[in-house]
Amino acid sequence: MHMTTHAVAARSARGTRRRAQILDAAVPLLVDPGYRATSLRDIAAAAGITHPGLLRHFRAKDEILLAIVERYEEANARWAREHLRAEDGLDFSRIARRNAALPGYLEVFSALAGEATSARHPAHEHMRERYRGIRSTFEEEFARAQATDAVGADRDAFGEGVRLASAWDGLQLLELYAPDLVDTATALARHRELIRRPRAAGEPRAARDEVARGIPPLRPPADEVPPGYAVGRARRERILNDARALFASEGYADTSMRTIAERVGVSKSSLFHHFASKEDLLRAMLVARDAEIARRATRSPVSSAAAMLHDLPIGAADNAAEAPGLIEVYCVLSSEAVAARHPAHDYFAERVRGSLETFTALFRAAADEGALPAHRDPAHEAAWLVALWDGLQIQWLYDRDGIDVSAQLRSHLDDVLPR
Repeated sequence: MHMTTHAVAARSARGTRRRAQILDAAVPLLVDPGYRATSLRDIAAAAGITHPGLLRHFRAKDEILLAIVERYEEANARWAREHLRAEDGLDFSRIARRNAALPGYLEVFSALAGEATSARHPAHEHMRERYRGIRSTFEEEFARAQATDAVGADRDAFGEGVRLASAWDGLQLLELYAPDLVDTATALARHRELIRRPRAAGEPRAARDEVARGIPPLRPPADEVPPGYAVGRARRERILNDARALFASEGYADTSMRTIAERVGVSKSSLFHHFASKEDLLRAMLVARDAEIARRATRSPVSSAAAMLHDLPIGAADNAAEAPGLIEVYCVLSSEAVAARHPAHDYFAERVRGSLETFTALFRAAADEGALPAHRDPAHEAAWLVALWDGLQIQWLYDRDGIDVSAQLRSHLDDVLPR
């Protein structure tokens, strides 16, 4: 019996070491070429074991991704217990800085956050509960800070917790695409200082003359009418719609042109007649998505940059109600494309930079109007708003009944730009 106990313990220890070996080998592959482009056989080869040997520890790639994230978060929890003090309430910048220094953390976490938004994903329920736990923790932190007068009593602890959790996720994604423009830890530290003020606190800037010239145009791009007859254009539109649904549910790498052709009900040659490659199809789909969002956002002319910003939650509500598929495909693909070799990586990197530039210009125009309080920095507010919107959409995909993207954006903008 004594020998048997030792043998079982030895086998358990070997299994633990082998699992760690597999996870260590998987991390650099999940960073580049990325989660979808990496197979279980790739991971087994990198770990120096056979494919059947790997399957004795992990039955699917999803399990490996989830195990890596759980390992990161367990280490984070231990570090927080050892290094953070009670008086450090709401100071999450140190955790964010540590996360950024962990090889692969931002890429792996962002991949799982996007991948698991599909209700069919095996990690969906785990991530749904994780986000609920994080929001609850942040709500408790805000309530504790209010009890010590570190945060104004006029702030809603639940809403602040939702928005902080969402913006943190969004900032990490932005940092992967534009590391020279976004630093998650710095943004969190700045946010902590801002929320110590009462809502709508601060002196407004003095308005300048001719401020309308500072408002950047937010017009949808001109529609490109595909050549050919109406039947061909309708088929092209159907291909884009079906590809969008497949990319959202299966991911870009795991969706073949053959699968798309079968879904649409056309031959592969007909599919290639409209799109020369899967990369061309992906780019056309993303451009069409942005054009649709731009059309939804185009409303009656507004008199100021502040009014334009305050109108954004209306577009968010419309998107959630009328085009949830657009949100799904964006969240999945933007998370999948963080790998530098992904065919959509450059598209998302350019889109992030363009969004930051546009919203920075809008907040600067709002400052020129005297609507943005003097203690708020337009570049920080732009990055926070873009990150918050992206993060809220991810949270909404995990909890469509509990998260109201439009209401949370409205509350944030009412704080930043007092009416």
